[in-house]
Amino acid sequence: MQNNRRSLNLDGPVVVGTDGTQDAHRAVRWAAAEAESRERPLTVVHATRTESGHPHLSLKGFRQAKDHAVDVLGEAEALVRKTAPGVKVVTASCPQETATCLLREAGQEGTVVVGTRGHGGFLGLLVGSDALRVAARARVPAVVVPPRERDRPAGVVMVAARDDRDREAVRLAAELALRRGASLRVVSVWIFLENVGSMATMFDDPSGLGVTEGAEVARIVTRLREDRPGLDVTHDVVRAASAAAVLVAATAEADTVVIGARRRSLPVGAPMGHVTHAVLHHAHCPVLLTPLSGQEPPEQE
Repeated sequence: MQNNRRSLNLDGPVVVGTDGTQDAHRAVRWAAAEAESRERPLTVVHATRTESGHPHLSLKGFRQAKDHAVDVLGEAEALVRKTAPGVKVVTASCPQETATCLLREAGQEGTVVVGTRGHGGFLGLLVGSDALRVAARARVPAVVVPPRERDRPAGVVMVAARDDRDREAVRLAAELALRRGASLRVVSVWIFLENVGSMATMFDDPSGLGVTEGAEVARIVTRLREDRPGLDVTHDVVRAASAAAVLVAATAEADTVVIGARRRSLPVGAPMGHVTHAVLHHAHCPVLLTPLSGQEPPEQE
């Protein structure tokens, strides 16, 4: 557990997946800029799936997959050199599925970057299965880059924080904001209907629940301001019917949103909470997911 916590930093190498699509190109550009800001190398990975995804692939098919990987990786390397000429770039072809390839390459210290959808994605799905697998299984920071790019930076890093388990996400968001010279916006969404049945009778004025709900995060923000006096930090406690709707709307005014991914331990159902899913599908900016403090991510396959 302690090893996982030590690995959650944004100063390690960057690993990005590519399949040659426009979504992948956006992810490669974002990853190149991030690697440049860290002064760390960038590894570009293409998953051929020839080992696990195509059990009856012919010899000709293997050769075609290999040739395609060379072309895709060459294109991505040229894009990196154009975006961030000073970044050391390494390319790698991997025969397994995308999430396994990327997470293995990232190890314990890297950051994984993926686009929203690649080849084979259904048009009705805003985030493809590869991105969701990476997000669900990552033990290190994982970034999902949306299918849109800003004309100019907003100068804001946003972090969603609900309680003390989000302290790691807040710390990483602060680190990112400082490195980019941006301000930090901490957003705590209070869902009144979740609390009214069990807590409303404790207050003469139900609006007092919002203050109680945001108290843990307020303490985190206070400590952050003391530790980082040069960082511009705002903390918004929002009362709303939908946390997902508030967070998605707020991403329109941020360059990156950081979320502590609440992962479910049950073997059935979605591996991530519905709010995380909604933000991944609809965010207007890249989403950086990090395991929650005190929560062990699922085992990697």
